[in-house]
Amino acid sequence: MLSPLHQSARQHPTAIALMANGRGISYRNLSQQVLALGTQLRNAGLHAGDKLACIAGNCAELVKLYWACVDNGLLFCPLSPKFPDSQLEGLMQRFAIQYLWCPDDARQPLWQTRQRLNLNFALTANSTAPEIALDTAVDIILTSGSSGTPKAAMHSLAGHIANAEGSRSLIALQTGDGWLASLPLFHIGGVAIINRCALAAATTVLPDSSLSLAQQLKRDPISHLSLVATQLQQLLDEAPNSLLLIKYLLLGGSAISQSLLDRLQPLDMQVFTSYGMTEMGSQITTGPVRTDGSSGKLLPGRQLQIRDNIIWVRGETLFLGYLQDDGSVDKATDESGWFCSKDRGFLDEQGRLHIQGRADNMFICGGENIQPEEVEAALKLHPDILEAIVFPAPDLKFGYLPSAIVRTRSRELPDAQEIKAFLSQYIAAFKRPRRYYAWPAIDQTGLKVQRQQIIAQVAAGTDPH
Repeated sequence: MLSPLHQSARQHPTAIALMANGRGISYRNLSQQVLALGTQLRNAGLHAGDKLACIAGNCAELVKLYWACVDNGLLFCPLSPKFPDSQLEGLMQRFAIQYLWCPDDARQPLWQTRQRLNLNFALTANSTAPEIALDTAVDIILTSGSSGTPKAAMHSLAGHIANAEGSRSLIALQTGDGWLASLPLFHIGGVAIINRCALAAATTVLPDSSLSLAQQLKRDPISHLSLVATQLQQLLDEAPNSLLLIKYLLLGGSAISQSLLDRLQPLDMQVFTSYGMTEMGSQITTGPVRTDGSSGKLLPGRQLQIRDNIIWVRGETLFLGYLQDDGSVDKATDESGWFCSKDRGFLDEQGRLHIQGRADNMFICGGENIQPEEVEAALKLHPDILEAIVFPAPDLKFGYLPSAIVRTRSRELPDAQEIKAFLSQYIAAFKRPRRYYAWPAIDQTGLKVQRQQIIAQVAAGTDPH
């Protein structure tokens, strides 16, 4: 079959496929530019199965390269431009990536070890779109690396399509709609937005660095938005009118604070939260945001079961496996094809999934198990707390004591005694944090909180507050 991009170009040629800096590109023109780009990649010596590292923030060129890789059987390997040269070189050496594209000319030492492509993204071609196989690998997306070294998750186009179709069964998306690509393409959430829009012939709207988020929401035809709670809070505080044209809002991260839920009530839009992971192509469960912190119900094309309080998943959206250093692929599933998420959770009587936290985040305080995410959810019930991360602080008597990093609406640390009294309504005394730290200044690049990075920054004493 044709890729979703070329199918939409045939069925909706004049619909806007991509909007960058306030200017739109039709599906017909984007299709022709991607075909011309494919010719350039083949002329540069790339063959099916080769890997192409793409080192850039979200931009039109990156979207075009993704679809050109899909057309030509290449592996699209987006890498964060925030990585230092040494890390990029290590990743490309580890996974045998010989070709790269990057608009940044400042990385000369890195270019000397790889073939850097010089491409013309404005060329068009009237050639016929190629038929492609849906079950072969089309990309390599690095996991967040919560356990240490990031893993290289490989996905097929069939998996991406199944994920997009499952998402659209609940979050309607059609021609004329626009989804802001606020999540980077080197995260699975960013790739998911590109595929959802192409499948529905909707518009992928790229972030405009010259504008604030509120300004772009007012200028561009954005109907769908993916945000974390702190971004939403800022919009509600500074420019609530910018959200008036949003039809669907997908909130990521962990539990949403009660105060934020209260402020969403008057808005005429549907607000969802979800549970997902790189290995399942993005969303697994999705549902209307609720005060109980649940993550919604299972979407079509996915299967989920709970074993010993641990979530296992499989289905049409499951990745192909992890690319290993020797070039082999580890499917990382059991004999029945189930993948262990290492997340703790349970299903309630209505079939809604409740996440209790990462199994490897649990720690022991004086002989009692503490799951940080449970304490974080209780903290975020407080009207002044927007975000919270609970972590173990070493203690000679108890082994570890719970400490908390919090982001507050008032931007001041909460009064410890007042918070202690507040938490007494929800959690046992031994679970309540003993110390509080201010949330550090850190870039948020995805829908999941960068837990280990924030903890490390606070522990190192680099918190600017």
